Amino acid sequence: MARRNIFQPPAPPDTAQGPATEPAPRFPNTGAMSGIRSTLKDLSSNAVREIAPEMILDDGPKDRLRITDEDVAQLAESLRTHGQQVPIMVRPVADRPGHYRIVYGRRRLHALRRLGQPAKALVRSLSDHEAILAQGQENAERLDPSFIEKALFAASLGESGYDSAVIQDALAIDKAMLSRMNKVARGIPTEVIQRIGSAHGVGRRRWEDLADAARENDLDLNAIADECGLDSVTNSDGRFDRLGAAVLAITRPDRPAPPALPVTLADGTVLGELSETARGLTLKLPKSAAPAFNEWLRDNAETALRRLHADWQASEGSPRPSNKKGAR
Repeated sequence: MARRNIFQPPAPPDTAQGPATEPAPRFPNTGAMSGIRSTLKDLSSNAVREIAPEMILDDGPKDRLRITDEDVAQLAESLRTHGQQVPIMVRPVADRPGHYRIVYGRRRLHALRRLGQPAKALVRSLSDHEAILAQGQENAERLDPSFIEKALFAASLGESGYDSAVIQDALAIDKAMLSRMNKVARGIPTEVIQRIGSAHGVGRRRWEDLADAARENDLDLNAIADECGLDSVTNSDGRFDRLGAAVLAITRPDRPAPPALPVTLADGTVLGELSETARGLTLKLPKSAAPAFNEWLRDNAETALRRLHADWQASEGSPRPSNKKGAR
């Protein structure tokens, strides 16, 4: 069976067969979940305390791949100018009076530490289960984490002893998606994932293909990352592409270039052709075939490609780009 190219995004789904759908996420209406929803909405001023940052512990499962100095510096400058508009959430540490453990808002906490300012915080007495649910829901609403960030978060929760049902509720995913996330998290060394970064433009299937290739060919991905100059690429998606191309060169060195695919209309008219090379995809539309369409496409290509990209993200389980501003 032909393997897909992990260096290139997969083709959009065949809409003639109907859109691919994932099973509805597990999100039972438990009392804990209802309480978390109420907690997240409770932002009234009398519910917020000011707490010295040094009294807040930020250990526990991480929901971001990394919090960079640059990110913290930018947020700190915003907080210096505009103040902290969104509280973090903490819970008391039972055996350390006056101390708290972060539930969500780690980046804001780091920035406030840099500024030496107290943190505005919602204080809630939550169980471990409730804290994970709150963290997961806050992430889904504010952070738009990438697939690999969610996969590592799920793996971290599993290693911390949380059962599958809790992890599924925290991430609003089903059992099948949790299994896919665990496969990727186990198949790719965490150090390699950290070096690549969040890779928001890389969907689930490409991560799965990379994990499969590493497992089936017993690859040392760290060594391959060193050899291909992974760390010299500044963009996270680009780092994934660089590693994917290097793995493909090792596992499929003699793979011939795929033939150009004709692009035909419903009546059989050939509109153009789609060809693939190591550098990307090329769509050729001769002007003689449909000159009016070519002119329209030239003026509307960006909108059309964005729509196709959104369809691909929905089919891949990849998060949609966010218009949300960073929390202050």
